[in-house]
Amino acid sequence: MSDALGVTRTGEGVATVTMNRPAVHNAFDDALIAEMTATLTELDADATVRVVVLAANGRSFSAGADLQWMKRMAQFSDDENLRDARALAGLMQTLDRMAKPTIARVQGAAFGGGVGLVACCDMAIAAREAVFCLSEVRLGLIPAVISPYVVQAIGARAARRYFLTAERFDAPEALRLGLVNGVVDAAGLDDAVAGLVKALLAGGPAAIAAAKSLIAAVANRPIDADVIDDTARRIARQRASEEGREGIAAFLGKRPAAWIARE
Repeated sequence: MSDALGVTRTGEGVATVTMNRPAVHNAFDDALIAEMTATLTELDADATVRVVVLAANGRSFSAGADLQWMKRMAQFSDDENLRDARALAGLMQTLDRMAKPTIARVQGAAFGGGVGLVACCDMAIAAREAVFCLSEVRLGLIPAVISPYVVQAIGARAARRYFLTAERFDAPEALRLGLVNGVVDAAGLDDAVAGLVKALLAGGPAAIAAAKSLIAAVANRPIDADVIDDTARRIARQRASEEGREGIAAFLGKRPAAWIARE
């Protein structure tokens, strides 16, 4: 693993992936995109990992795409540009589709693709000082590969404003829009993230993965016979699973479930 990305793990199964390019505000280039995609894929396949926190070193969370990399790509062929864009789209899709729960720890500015990373996480906590911007049109670009996730997070109406004006907005506005789930003073950021981690570790790992899959299956779909039947099948499978049986038994026996760490 390069110096641009770090991974730390706890005994409880929490993996923190930290972007470490503070000199360029944690902007990502092709190398970091490939490394992050591979790292997230590896963590998602690791049964010992239960929660993934996405964080960053330095003043900024992420400035999005590295402009020097973008400048290089502008000289490449159409096929090379498409391949490169698909790699970034692959990173966003990998983060969005992880079976493990994900938390963005946003300590500073998130611009462009950095907003995309936040939107792809299941939940996000921002420091009060954090600022957000979908700045692409100011550079003659568009927030293309991040758009499905950002629009899903903030809605089409807000996207019509912030995609087009490239205005900066603060953490309270990000909270109002639904991009982040909480805003705290910088000193309380780690405690706020830890609170979410604690809540996630209390749930069954397989149930959390199944719940994420459930959300993707029912979101923005009409409640028709197919959806109703699918949801019935999902709960029937979960009830009959080893984890489902253990959870019910633990509740009735007034004891911690097997997946909860003993102190």
